[in-house]
Amino acid sequence: MHGINESLEFKPVRIAVLTVTDSRTRATDTSGDVLAQRIEAANHVLAARDLVPDEPKVIAETVSAWIDDPDVDVVISTGGTGLTGRDLTPEAITPLFEKTLEGFSVIFHQVSFQSVGLSTLQSRAVAGLAKGTFIFALPGSNGAVKDGWDKIISVQLDSRQRPCNLVELMPRLLEK
Repeated sequence: MHGINESLEFKPVRIAVLTVTDSRTRATDTSGDVLAQRIEAANHVLAARDLVPDEPKVIAETVSAWIDDPDVDVVISTGGTGLTGRDLTPEAITPLFEKTLEGFSVIFHQVSFQSVGLSTLQSRAVAGLAKGTFIFALPGSNGAVKDGWDKIISVQLDSRQRPCNLVELMPRLLEK
């Protein structure tokens, strides 16, 4: 059976949020706000938050610092996953991945298709794992952030989710 098993303990995880944008400021970062609010409403810890320009080096440096931070379990970015010349988040973060979560992109597109139809093909949402840290890159729209968090990421970051979830894997991610 799948779903939340209420008899199990909820284990909060520490999540860093990165907004990648050339056009928004912290004051106008609505997708980052939506994500931060949902993380806290789900009783997880907002471990860090930043906003950076669409510059691959800056994106990679920020995500790398969080990967190396023992107080961050998960990094979620919003923005820079489209097709324009300045959309470079996947190029910046995928070289950091030790493993790619191919299923995330597949499921994201299925969920997104229900919201935006065939426009979902314009997204390059990706996810991976690096040094025991899960990394998710979502598009920058509020709708995409809601779809990604509400229908995929939050479910897999709930330690009570059955038959399995990402939280239960965390203690074993660095096994040799």
